[in-house]
Amino acid sequence: MEFLLVQALSGLASAASLFLVASGLSIIFGVTRIVNFAHGAFYMLGAYVAYVLTTRFAGPIGFWGAILAASVIVAALGALMEMVLLRRIYHAPELFQLLATFGVTLMVQDLVVVIWGPEDLLGPRAPGLAGAVSLFGRMVPTYDLFLMVLGPVVLGALWLLFHQTRWGVLVRAATQDREMVAALGVNQKWLFTGVFALGVFLAALGGALQIPRTTVTHTMDLSVIVEVFVVVVIGGLGSVLGAFVAAIIVAELNAFGILILPQISLIMVFLVMAVVLVVRPWGLFGKAESAPRPAAGLTIRPWRPFSTAERVAVAVAVAAVATLPFFLGNYALTVGAEILIFVLFAASLHFIMTVGGLASFGHAAYFGLGAYGAAFMVKFLGAPMEAALIVGPALGLVGAVLFGWFCVRLSGVYFAMLTLAFAQIAWSVAFQWVDVTGGDNGLLGIWPSAWAAKPQGFFWLALAVAVIGVGLLRMLVFSPFGYGLRAVRDSTLRAEAIGLDRARLQWAAFVVAGTFAGIAGALFAFLKGSVFPDFMGIPTSVDGLVMVLLGGIETVSGAVVGAVLYKALAIWLMSQTDLSKLVLGAVIVVVVLAFPKGVVGFIEDMRHRWFAPKKPTAEAAALAKVEAAR
Repeated sequence: MEFLLVQALSGLASAASLFLVASGLSIIFGVTRIVNFAHGAFYMLGAYVAYVLTTRFAGPIGFWGAILAASVIVAALGALMEMVLLRRIYHAPELFQLLATFGVTLMVQDLVVVIWGPEDLLGPRAPGLAGAVSLFGRMVPTYDLFLMVLGPVVLGALWLLFHQTRWGVLVRAATQDREMVAALGVNQKWLFTGVFALGVFLAALGGALQIPRTTVTHTMDLSVIVEVFVVVVIGGLGSVLGAFVAAIIVAELNAFGILILPQISLIMVFLVMAVVLVVRPWGLFGKAESAPRPAAGLTIRPWRPFSTAERVAVAVAVAAVATLPFFLGNYALTVGAEILIFVLFAASLHFIMTVGGLASFGHAAYFGLGAYGAAFMVKFLGAPMEAALIVGPALGLVGAVLFGWFCVRLSGVYFAMLTLAFAQIAWSVAFQWVDVTGGDNGLLGIWPSAWAAKPQGFFWLALAVAVIGVGLLRMLVFSPFGYGLRAVRDSTLRAEAIGLDRARLQWAAFVVAGTFAGIAGALFAFLKGSVFPDFMGIPTSVDGLVMVLLGGIETVSGAVVGAVLYKALAIWLMSQTDLSKLVLGAVIVVVVLAFPKGVVGFIEDMRHRWFAPKKPTAEAAALAKVEAAR
């Protein structure tokens, strides 16, 4: 019993640190509606800056002053990012803001390595809190007790700030109705900047306070951002009290999960998140959005099928790509096959986002399930590649059927977060079910058949699968199913009034997208000769989102161009420089600012502007009538 109590206290200490970071993210989203993927990067920067300052200034005043100074410095950097980058895209869809902050995250990851190196750094102990206290016959670190007290103190301070100050009242009002606050004459720009700076300050403080407990490493950002998203979603987006309660729940599940149910310890947190979203979609303390944003994929320019000339041009382009094995070497063909696989993966995500209006943050789950399905066929049934490619993706289909049934009952960011929860559940199962999946060692020896063993043969296989898959998805866009799906996306009430079942149509689209992602995953397994849980990881899902947004969310086939550009650029940068993430992140940020409609969307705008028939002005029309009368 004593051991369990001490374990609970350890969980409360972790909950305090998690609450600091999560409360910052929740405050930012509550007012600005930004899903700040860079929040983990600010947490990491807080730890690194605190490490530098605490190692230079000794004594209690120096240490605690350094902790606060590091948090203020990083908060200033966050405010600068908000003014320079985010102010320009506040009215853009949430996905573009996610893409921009993801680009910032990539840049920070490389900058941290350049400045501080790749080695883990060990910070100093907190003066006066370096020892331990005996509780229930066991030693509990004094610093953990300090964190347990700090959490409620910060919660109380935030309550006073938001309820007893004019600025706090404005923030709470903006959380409920930003448009009304603006109508009352409040300067939204500086209000948003202040909120963003406060949220980043809390994240940096959470990171700075970790240096006496753990090493400072350049992977801290991704390790914390997943848990922070879970906490914010369980507690309710925009609710500080919800973040506090959810942080305790998540921390205690982590503390006891490894003791009670070690086989599913990683799954428990995401199961709780999924259950909360299904039962109470807005979290434990959250509220429904008063004015949800338009669904992804909306466009003012009607889509149309390819004309005969365009079909000929596409056929010529595919034929030209098919000749590449006669000119390129083995490495280039392997890279080309990987790009083609991700073209299909991105196209499947693009279908559900543009036609279905559903932004999935966990699409990699079906990519990974398809890969594991093919690997199981080979390893356990001895099936050839051909059979594995046909049957293996069925595992992705099954996952899409199961997860999609729950997900389509939600919308907006809550739908996205539930897809993330299910993807992490799938990843956790693959990671911990070692006897079947091999865990983090993966499944090896997943080789293609003899005719596709050479890079030339596999390239042609990948090209055929990608062309057929993208072609079928495009056909679905202009089928009656696609038109019905777009009707539901554009106006649910009108669509249901004419007899369209929104949930059923979107569920079917979810299954279609998951199946094609599974096909891409199965093909990827044979390209790599192995399957790992990382195939389902968050980075893979984010890569898919970047490809779609880079191509253009308001286009029919923008994901094809986006996947080619992003994957080719990422692979080329990795071979050319050690700062590939820095360059790639900068490119993503520039694209978001310069081409908010994506590369293909920008090209279509230019073509429409240059070649569309010009409408005569009223003066020109009047002159034409006069001339006709004469």
